[in-house]
Amino acid sequence: MRYAEQLRAARALLGWTQDQLAAQSGVGIATIRRMEAQNGPIRAISDTVWRLQSALERAGVVFFSEDGTHGPGVRLAGVPKS
Repeated sequence: MRYAEQLRAARALLGWTQDQLAAQSGVGIATIRRMEAQNGPIRAISDTVWRLQSALERAGVVFFSEDGTHGPGVRLAGVPKS
């Protein structure tokens, strides 16, 4: 995850509060608030960003990078077919 917009969107997709994200990632609530208040690329320690992204991915969020045609984004992983 590289963009604050992705962080906000991923959390919204899951219906998580900032407190829930903090509990799942081990990142402090003040740090999450500061990061979500940014626009564009997240300015933070890479380990912090990794912990947030990992928690969101474990919950089913898929992150997409810019590819020259589309900007960065997120979506929920599909449910496996049985």
